[in-house]
Amino acid sequence: MAVWWRRARGLLWLKPLDRKLLRDLWHIKGQAFAIAIVIACGVGMYVMSKGMLVSLEETRSAYYERYRFADVVAPVKRAPRALIDEIAALPGVRRAESRIRVAAILDVVGAQAPISGQIISLPDAPQPRINDIVLRSGRYLDPQHSNEVLVLESFANAHKLALGDHLYAILNGTQRRLTLVGTVLSPEYVYAIAPGELVPDDRRFGVLWMSRKALSAAFDLDGAFNEALILHSPGSSQDALVDRLDTLLKPYGTLGAYGRSHQISDQFLSNEIDQLNTMGKLLPPIFLLVAAFLLNVVVSRLIETEREQIGLLKAFGYGDLFVGLHYLKMVGAITALGIAIGCMLGLWLGQGLAALYMDYFKFPFLLFRAPASVFLVAAGVSLLIAVFGTFSSVIKVVRLRPAVAMVPPPPPDYSRSALWLETLSRWLDQPSRMICRHIYRWPKRSGLTSLGIALSMALLIGSSFSMDAMVHMIDVSFNVIDRQDVTVSFVEPRNERALQDLLHEPGVMAAEPFRAVPVIFKNGQYRRRESIIGLAQGSELSRVVDTHYQPVVIPAEGIVLSDKLAELLHVDVGDLLSVEVAEGRRPVLDVPVVAVVKTYMGTSAYMNLVSLSRLLKVEVAISGGYLLVDGDQTEALYRALKNTPIVAGVGLQESAQQAFNDTLQESLGTFVFFNTLFAGLITVGVVYNSARISLSERGRELASLRVLGLTRGEVSYILLGELALLTLLALPLGAVLGYGLAWLMVASFDTELFRIPLVINTATYGYAALVVVLAAIVSGLLVRRRIDHLDLVAVLKTRE
Repeated sequence: MAVWWRRARGLLWLKPLDRKLLRDLWHIKGQAFAIAIVIACGVGMYVMSKGMLVSLEETRSAYYERYRFADVVAPVKRAPRALIDEIAALPGVRRAESRIRVAAILDVVGAQAPISGQIISLPDAPQPRINDIVLRSGRYLDPQHSNEVLVLESFANAHKLALGDHLYAILNGTQRRLTLVGTVLSPEYVYAIAPGELVPDDRRFGVLWMSRKALSAAFDLDGAFNEALILHSPGSSQDALVDRLDTLLKPYGTLGAYGRSHQISDQFLSNEIDQLNTMGKLLPPIFLLVAAFLLNVVVSRLIETEREQIGLLKAFGYGDLFVGLHYLKMVGAITALGIAIGCMLGLWLGQGLAALYMDYFKFPFLLFRAPASVFLVAAGVSLLIAVFGTFSSVIKVVRLRPAVAMVPPPPPDYSRSALWLETLSRWLDQPSRMICRHIYRWPKRSGLTSLGIALSMALLIGSSFSMDAMVHMIDVSFNVIDRQDVTVSFVEPRNERALQDLLHEPGVMAAEPFRAVPVIFKNGQYRRRESIIGLAQGSELSRVVDTHYQPVVIPAEGIVLSDKLAELLHVDVGDLLSVEVAEGRRPVLDVPVVAVVKTYMGTSAYMNLVSLSRLLKVEVAISGGYLLVDGDQTEALYRALKNTPIVAGVGLQESAQQAFNDTLQESLGTFVFFNTLFAGLITVGVVYNSARISLSERGRELASLRVLGLTRGEVSYILLGELALLTLLALPLGAVLGYGLAWLMVASFDTELFRIPLVINTATYGYAALVVVLAAIVSGLLVRRRIDHLDLVAVLKTRE
């Protein structure tokens, strides 16, 4: 008693309206908490996405700057080292450095399949001024030991390599035994992915750093380089610098200089940042709008039940402004609770997401940090939307006259119902007829309740369909387009006879050639650095397909572009496209666009292999082959490829598909789980609030029915049956809204690297509906307990 007395004395210091506010909030604590949770979901999603966006951008910027990640890369066939001084003297160049980078086949003890790798030179002394590395364990290279290497940390961990262990690499046709002396990270391999792959596979792709002296000797590049790294001056034009580099390096077999934004690792990282930015703009407003809807419902119905109290307050001298502010304070209190919970939720989710990104992207550090501006924006927008959502209800309070407010509202008239309702009633029992009549008499209220439930289902569908889309992309990519088992890439383009050599390898049942030619596409001001893939006529292992997944026959003349590449170049079928070949004599050709095909990954261009060779005025040559392999002889094939000097890379479809699936489960699976949780909370918030408010409004009616002889089950059926019917009506609407939200997300996530197909499986609709129904059942059970404990004497007291 003493405790309660102290609390009561504390309340005496509050103004009467503030004490009433606390009593009202305690009375609707369940509804208030449910609304606060919905607000918290929106705030938490915003804090997580925007905070992670800021953290990624700041980490990337600091990492790139500290280790001097190159602004421009200029690969060449072979150029003298003295040329780097001319490059450094070009306008816009702040610093330039040369190096050697080569592709190699790696072999590690315990690995059956050959491993694709890249080996990069390191200066003997000092450390590189551009594209420096982060030493994670061990030591730097000793120039006196030519077989020492540093290894990318993720690759070493995947193969459980320790300092002092050995691995093997084919260097210019000779197998070398290399010794691991250190593990490193690099800003150019934040997203370590093999050329031509879609997701990282640390077991199948490795990066090694080797002494420049040893690497140049192995590839006969003494006094030469095959790649220039440039840091450009602030404010200078990168495009102009790229043009100058291409002109200067043209005699040395330049493959086309390119900026950092075209570096594959940075492309994937930038794509992830763009998706986070889109998610932060798209999903949180949905949560906050649903919360505003709930607040409007709660406040408007609370005002209806407190009409007489409002009239008494105004009759005793409280002005319209004070009474209106009283209800705005209630909205502010609920919203503030949601903001507080949301900020803590966002910090927790952000830290978990940062840990996930540390496994996905190879940063030396990544700390989740949400600046104060993120919290201020989240709080400000939440309060603004909450006030906006309840403004109309508060205006009604202000305009309500005391004399009108103190007159109880007339009870609803159920005597005249629609003809169809009267006809339907013949087959319904009395409680069911009461449900139908109540919904019919309050169409706006019923419609808003169904809409709120439908929005929660739509949010779940819109966030879960990405798993369906990605699974569809995997199926199309690995089973419809690329149906080969193994892809072999050569160090240099080879004569067609090389394909016959592949056919004679163990287990190879079929082989098809391909040619990859680096080019620069130009259409007026639009320019793209890509590769043309030359395919054999009637290719079956790697195909080009249309939107119906039927093979597209590549014409004998002309070029076929992916829809995204055509969009970026602003060309269409029938247009002439300028093609500057970035190898050989570097001819500039005008090629007609003969077809545009739908693709989901990357930006591709295809030509007939013979036509491509004729256009280049060279004999037919191939860059590699697609192989169909007997599964019982794969080990023998792998052993043979490991010892084939002309092979630069080996891609395994099964491993690539498994890596894609693993990435989906780790990343998308986490997002789907949280979105399921959020959608369930919204459904509970909508249904629980509707049920509780209906119980408050109809308490006298339900208690009267109990007195008249209806059982608890029948009374519960009248209230919960109405909510069940509204939930069932919301399901088809939720499916339609979910499809619309998915379409919006597809349009928002349309990037150069990925285009998400609009594919929603029936199981996803069923899963979303099941979550909504289960959440509604939980809400109903919570309300049912209150129905069972109705105080019949209290609710039957007259208002007077």
